[in-house]
Amino acid sequence: MEWNDLAYLLAVAQTRSLSGAADQLGVATSTVARRIAALERALGLRLVDRRPDGALLTEHGRRVAGLAEGVGREVAEVERAAASLRQGAWTEPIRISATEAVVSDVLAPALPRLWKRDPTLRVDLVVQPEVVSLAQRQADLAIRMARPSGDSLVMRQLGTIRLGLYASRDFLAGHRPASLDLTRARLLLYDESYGRIPELEWVREADLAGAVWMRTASTRALLRAAVSGAGIALLPEVFAARERTLVPIPAPQPIPPRTPWLLVHRDLRPLAPVRAVSAWVVASFADLFGKRSAKEVADKE
Repeated sequence: MEWNDLAYLLAVAQTRSLSGAADQLGVATSTVARRIAALERALGLRLVDRRPDGALLTEHGRRVAGLAEGVGREVAEVERAAASLRQGAWTEPIRISATEAVVSDVLAPALPRLWKRDPTLRVDLVVQPEVVSLAQRQADLAIRMARPSGDSLVMRQLGTIRLGLYASRDFLAGHRPASLDLTRARLLLYDESYGRIPELEWVREADLAGAVWMRTASTRALLRAAVSGAGIALLPEVFAARERTLVPIPAPQPIPPRTPWLLVHRDLRPLAPVRAVSAWVVASFADLFGKRSAKEVADKE
């Protein structure tokens, strides 16, 4: 049994719907349904009744959720207390949960700056598109593309990631980018792994859902597919600009930018190593995506 799956059950118990749990955790509804099903298989119990008007826990589900809530609080409290006691002699790596593109194209290239600032710091860069629980110490820091809720989290906006449509010159085959009918094109887009990111709603509003031929959670896969001539990909502008073979394609309406968030549990935020790594993450994003104002807020929703 995966402990993280219990967090999905608790979210369903609190919101009484799979979609509400997805909004609370910052993931797709399909992710919540998949993790609940995995938990039910692991325990051999039916935990959730799915109804047209929402989702309710079964009697077994309520008992499991009650136990999980109590145990989770106690375990997290012990771990956070231990982390505070180690503040003067932190020896563990700071575990950072982020998407593939953030790990490989933002944080990994910036590691020399981190170690120039403090050569004693160690980090684990973990590729995880799905939500993790900071309260349960599944990560020390997390970077997410949708803002989750939780009164134990301190959040910071990491600037703005601007997106655009791009295709290779081979794919265009001499056609002018402005002459393309995107409703009949071959579009390569993100899936719902990151939750309800704005570009998914943009696809619907632009009436382009019927032109989507491939979806993925991987920015690198979209980039490589576009360079190969497979189709027109939705990509962060800063990454697409590195590829000389890619040409920007006019969009039928403005594509909403993406706002990444840096998350830390408020109990770990005062610790010197966590502060140092957090500052490094902020600087890494500022260098790549521009020095925009970043407002730090404690989420109280």
